[in-house]
Amino acid sequence: MSAEQIAFIGGGNMASAIIGGLLRAGMKPAQFTIVEPHAPQREKLVGEFGVAALAAGDASLTRAHVVVWAVKPQLFGAASEPVKAWVGGALHLSVMAGIRSEALVAATGSERVVRAMPNTPALIGQGIAGLFARPAVSADERAIVERLLAPTGQTLWVAREDDLDAVTALSGSGPAYFFFFVEAMMAAAVDMGLTAAQGRRLALATCAGAAGLGLASDESPTTLRERVTSKGGTTHAAIVSLQGDAVDVAIRRAVLAAHKRAAELGREFG
Repeated sequence: MSAEQIAFIGGGNMASAIIGGLLRAGMKPAQFTIVEPHAPQREKLVGEFGVAALAAGDASLTRAHVVVWAVKPQLFGAASEPVKAWVGGALHLSVMAGIRSEALVAATGSERVVRAMPNTPALIGQGIAGLFARPAVSADERAIVERLLAPTGQTLWVAREDDLDAVTALSGSGPAYFFFFVEAMMAAAVDMGLTAAQGRRLALATCAGAAGLGLASDESPTTLRERVTSKGGTTHAAIVSLQGDAVDVAIRRAVLAAHKRAAELGREFG
């Protein structure tokens, strides 16, 4: 990435996470141009990173080897029209939920499009992004995308664009499911006489440790769960309660509802 010029359309949290990580990895501020109409955010980007930030796209965008689309999906149409004339020769990476690659091709004139579905832990370098590339994207360009997203965490390529809806439902929305569970654990902590702060610390540390153990182990989550669950013990009582409430069924139903909505949004944004 030592020579590439990178343009960002949109300079919000995800763009900031990528830019900050790449600068820490050795890229230079002069390699970045950000189009960000919102003046306070534009000033923040310049002050924090020393990059060039524009209120609107101009001919300087023709220097970009890669254009990263990081605007809210509902703003894509308004954001793409003013820059279309300058970005047709670039590789395009979208981190917008719901915008299909065909829409990016139509808006930019480039068939070299990669879609990414990141999640919010990317903001601390611990995310995972599902990736889909159109056929015109070369192996070298896939590698460029991987290097661009490396500061945000892991990447996972999928073969079909529709698979990104499943990625959205599982990992894109997944942090919210996790925090929902933590909220319930914190409430139970208060019910048992602990403070909310104690419950928060215990719940988050336990979940983080369990995730780390799962990542470090070759054993299945089922086996790891069973190792903690002695028949007649405290964990067994909790699991029996969860199963009695069909929590596993409810979780699957919730993820499938998110999957359905992701597909609907794709059709709406078209």
